[in-house]
Amino acid sequence: MLAEADRHWLDAQAEALDSDNAQAHAVLPRLAAAQLFGLGVPRAIGGQGGDTRDAIEAIAAVAGHSLAAAFTFWGQRVFIEYLLQSPNQALRERWLPALLDGSLAGASGLSNAMKFLGGIEALQITATRQEGAPGWRLDGSVPWCTNLRPQGFVAAVVVQRADGGAPLVAALQGGQAGVERSADLDLIALRGSNTASLRIEGAGLAADELIHDDANRFLPTARPEFLGLQCGLSIGLARAALATAAQIGGAGRAVLDASLVEQRQALDATVDGLYAGIADGRFRTQPEALFRARLALADIAQAAVQLELQASGGRGYHRDQPLSLARHWREVAFLPIVTPSVVQLRGELARRAAQSAS
Repeated sequence: MLAEADRHWLDAQAEALDSDNAQAHAVLPRLAAAQLFGLGVPRAIGGQGGDTRDAIEAIAAVAGHSLAAAFTFWGQRVFIEYLLQSPNQALRERWLPALLDGSLAGASGLSNAMKFLGGIEALQITATRQEGAPGWRLDGSVPWCTNLRPQGFVAAVVVQRADGGAPLVAALQGGQAGVERSADLDLIALRGSNTASLRIEGAGLAADELIHDDANRFLPTARPEFLGLQCGLSIGLARAALATAAQIGGAGRAVLDASLVEQRQALDATVDGLYAGIADGRFRTQPEALFRARLALADIAQAAVQLELQASGGRGYHRDQPLSLARHWREVAFLPIVTPSVVQLRGELARRAAQSAS
């Protein structure tokens, strides 16, 4: 799936993409040249065909080399997915070619929206009808959004209508009047992912810039792809950490073999279940199974990196050793907090269980 040259480039840039944004500009063109963004996109509209499982595997392949690059990939691919599921064909035709060739960045500003869907927090952007003119005025903020590439981006956001109507799923463009991108967030890792916040003050929204006119209907439909593609981050990191642990384990570390086998089997079984649920569509009506898969994969990735630490031994604490442990440790710390976080998913499962019991 990844050409040798792309694997070498990602390996060579992995530390830089984790620690600063000097190479952030190069990620999208590189992944686009490898034709990764078109996986799971119908050939008739410019993609490579296949389905969401192919896109997840591609994200996992990238995550095995650099989680920062894979997180950028996720933002791009999930925005493409929103366009694929949108009834707004004109919007899809306008932006899809540039998204596929990497000349335009797609950003998913729906973290707040997914929390809203779970009843965790209110929407943070308000849409007000403009007097004497079509469309809406938008005001609010997006505290965290990945793939806001300074060279050009379009971001999906959900906005609450001031008149009480159904929330809207809208698209905002970089450079648009009333949309201001912050400096990159001061993260402890994944700093090459163009992650920033957006301040929205008096931005205009025309009807033809709507991804969907009812977020309450759109978000549950898009959630399997949103979370499924996100699972590729955990899958790729877990595979890489387990492979590294097996490779570097030396004398005296054979005691880890059984744990390595156990985690590989758990990973394979969880991925098989994830792909089965995506293939038969059950996650649209049974999201609890998807939530559990996402939680399980994050746990497996944590266990895999722990095994990498144990196999590395003291070498893992030497900065002059060519080991991936320190970066994997920072990367795996991100998986429990990416929206929806582990805490949010567990809370949602508990809430649904309580509703079923009552």
